[in-house]
Amino acid sequence: MTYGAGVSAPLFLVDALPSTPSYTLDGPEGHHAATVQRLRAGERLILADGRGGSATAEVVAVGKGSVEVTVTGRSHVPAADPRLVVAQGIAKGDRGELAVQAMTEIGVDEILPWAASRSVAQWRGERGDRSRERWAATAREAAKQARRPWLPAVGGDPDCSTKQVAARLAGAAAAFVLHEEATSRLAAAELPPGGEVVLVVGPEGGISDAELAAFEEAGAVAVRLGHEVLRTSTAGVAALAVLSARLDRW
Repeated sequence: MTYGAGVSAPLFLVDALPSTPSYTLDGPEGHHAATVQRLRAGERLILADGRGGSATAEVVAVGKGSVEVTVTGRSHVPAADPRLVVAQGIAKGDRGELAVQAMTEIGVDEILPWAASRSVAQWRGERGDRSRERWAATAREAAKQARRPWLPAVGGDPDCSTKQVAARLAGAAAAFVLHEEATSRLAAAELPPGGEVVLVVGPEGGISDAELAAFEEAGAVAVRLGHEVLRTSTAGVAALAVLSARLDRW
């Protein structure tokens, strides 16, 4: 695990890994490599397709907004199993994006923007599409920073209804709802050997009684992390850390 930027080779996302040793990284990623990162000949980088495939490469030459590289190695990381999915209550301001960024760095596999009844911010129409795109862009950049070979998915709908989240919980191998009044601890919960582990994180105002009842009816278990009440931007991160340790991801 890398604890600081600049220690390992930077990662750049590509639609498909190069099929030949010689490759030109151009477009937005090439611009970032040449102009922002200011890579030079002889330096190393990583090309990743966001689907587990990656290739190490060495910079041969730098052009205007592009870099020429030689591929030196290839690898593939299988998809994680169990998968970690978080239904994140839509939060006001930048708290949602902060949650997405940190959860991506921790290792979340999918994020579902959830339109909870107590969500102050409402995603509707074009605003909803733009907001979801910001979450997806945040996840993309965080995955690059964390050198992740798998890019986490951000729910296809601009926002998920409580009914949609409940349906996802019902189909999960294990489902949990973070709730400050829960008596069960996530650290002691039974975890499956495979499938999906779905976690629900409420917005700033918390989860309503009706929502909690719907989720429990779908098979979810209400759990808590500790005695402290965490913000919506940190609760999912803390829970993912617990799950990652217990599932031997860490």
